[in-house]
Amino acid sequence: MKKTPFNSVLIANRGEIVLRIMRTARAQGLRAIAVYTDADAGAEYVEFADQAIRIGAGPVAQSYLSIDAILEAAKSSGAAAVHPGYGFLSESAAFAQAVQDAGLVFIGPTPETIAAMGNKAAAKRLMQQANVPCVPGYEGADQSDAAFTKAAKNIGFPVMIKAAAGGGGRGMRLVENPTDLAAGLKLARAEASGAFGSDELILEAAILRPRHVEIQIFADRQGHIIHLGERDCSTQRRHQKVIEEAPSPAMTPDLRNRMCAAAITAAKAVGYEGAGTVEFLLDGAGNFYFLEMNTRLQVEHPVTEAVTGLDLVAMQFDVARGNPLTVAQSDVAMQGHAIEVRLYAEDPAQGFMPSAGKVLHWQAPNGAGVRVDSGIRAGQEVSVHYDSMLAKITAHGESREQARLALIKALGETVIFGVKTNRDFLIDLLVSEVFANGQATTALIGDLFGPDGPIVPQTDFTDLVALAAHWFRNQQANSAHHANCPPELLGWSSAGRLKSRLRLQVADNVFTLGIEQTSDGRLEITSGEQTATAHWRGGTLRINGVRRPFTVFLHAGASLFLSDPASSFEGQVVTSDRQVQQVGDGKILAPMHGNLVDMLASVGTQIRKGDRLATLEAMKMQHEILADMDGVISAVHFAAGQQVRAGDLLVEIDES
Repeated sequence: MKKTPFNSVLIANRGEIVLRIMRTARAQGLRAIAVYTDADAGAEYVEFADQAIRIGAGPVAQSYLSIDAILEAAKSSGAAAVHPGYGFLSESAAFAQAVQDAGLVFIGPTPETIAAMGNKAAAKRLMQQANVPCVPGYEGADQSDAAFTKAAKNIGFPVMIKAAAGGGGRGMRLVENPTDLAAGLKLARAEASGAFGSDELILEAAILRPRHVEIQIFADRQGHIIHLGERDCSTQRRHQKVIEEAPSPAMTPDLRNRMCAAAITAAKAVGYEGAGTVEFLLDGAGNFYFLEMNTRLQVEHPVTEAVTGLDLVAMQFDVARGNPLTVAQSDVAMQGHAIEVRLYAEDPAQGFMPSAGKVLHWQAPNGAGVRVDSGIRAGQEVSVHYDSMLAKITAHGESREQARLALIKALGETVIFGVKTNRDFLIDLLVSEVFANGQATTALIGDLFGPDGPIVPQTDFTDLVALAAHWFRNQQANSAHHANCPPELLGWSSAGRLKSRLRLQVADNVFTLGIEQTSDGRLEITSGEQTATAHWRGGTLRINGVRRPFTVFLHAGASLFLSDPASSFEGQVVTSDRQVQQVGDGKILAPMHGNLVDMLASVGTQIRKGDRLATLEAMKMQHEILADMDGVISAVHFAAGQQVRAGDLLVEIDES
């Protein structure tokens, strides 16, 4: 077997996965080369790389999805190999072929294999031929609504629409009745086209409340194929994985043997090489069905690394050099349990709307058995151009319960301010009884929170006290600096102690807090009938004598952020009534920069709260813009196809 050595590798990706791949590359003595856009110029991975090449301004079509731009960067940097990471071009057969045609080593399977498994319709037909269990469905060439309507009738509702050319939850729609099929097809086509450049769809019978279990396989060029056990990825939101773990709580030795055997059969059917994942749906009766094969490294690979002790990227490098696997199937054993969560820049209280902006503060956990894969740091911009995942946090323990508790603690120590995240939502999932008992299915999140998602938690008075104390201390420090006097002398007059007042908006509520400093430096803070005493001891805030593990951050004198082990929120200092943000006022604003895929609103139309007015495409996803009140549309300021900026007024609704 011909060997293909290389001494440098370009990672054709961005964010945390680039850092993770570069660390293994460095450990093997390889020169690590990164690519970046103007939007990523300040990213940590760019600084960490031995060399970084600019490939564009920001939009993915002209940068991370541009084969020409990546190959030009490889050429100019003298790279000998290319690792695609995950997402972007990682499952593009054309990219793999172009890399090889350029005389470079592609870290992944052959272009032929990627092509065979990259299209869900073709992959499913291939798996059926190999006798791998598959979900009944339609994978035909006729893509008309009429063909899908006929197929859906034969399959029986509910059905699942899926993008044939990709995965990751994009281009997927659950359709429960015939009247919703046409709308589901339209949305799925638009999302699939935007994410994968193809609007081809397939249809499958919807298996309700299944588990999502995947098998990690590895193959070398000599024909050896092994599996590294399973991962359970059942906890999902809108078909996107949120929590992954290994091993699966549902697994038995017999089921593992059968699923792993089916995964290896699937890999053999396409002459697989390198790292790959065969995904299955597992129903309550123990039947499993082929879902798809990911011909790349998975986002959730750290849980497999944690329980097997293997470095999957190092194994990828070895296979790409033409070396045989150094691990036999008998060498693979899962030790303990690992659970991973994905930290996203999104607002669960607002329908999980992605959140873009500057990271003002970032504090990662560092407990025993905790691994953090992140690509962010303070001062970095979270761009609207890319996926909203910020980091992955993994905990490994001797038992599942030990790993779960360690991960809850680690999330409580995770602090990020400046963009909204799903941190508190992840904690809620991990502490839920269903997840704790290992009974999660793909319906878990919907069962726990319903169609509207998590309810905004009530603001705790103690949290308000912490914000007020921090704000007052900052005001004192600034005043002392400008007045050139000690901070402890401020706030006093011949008439006695002076009082300060702070108006703070948190979510939809405005709180008025009175702050008064006593002679011993303590703060008496009131809000309505509630009163508390706050003081610092050794730099730590104590409220009513109790030390609380708060992290508080003040930005530009006007934005206050707080995080504790259970919750986090943001408050805005209000100096006039005009600053108070009204909710449900009929002024529909763009939540972020993006492209209006459609505009359904028209002047004079009677609408109800929750009706869809438009669809905005941003951060690689499509987001529905909904009416916030009943009324009549009085103005529409943008049309389909236009670009909008965060805060742009899209639609106005008259309550009358």
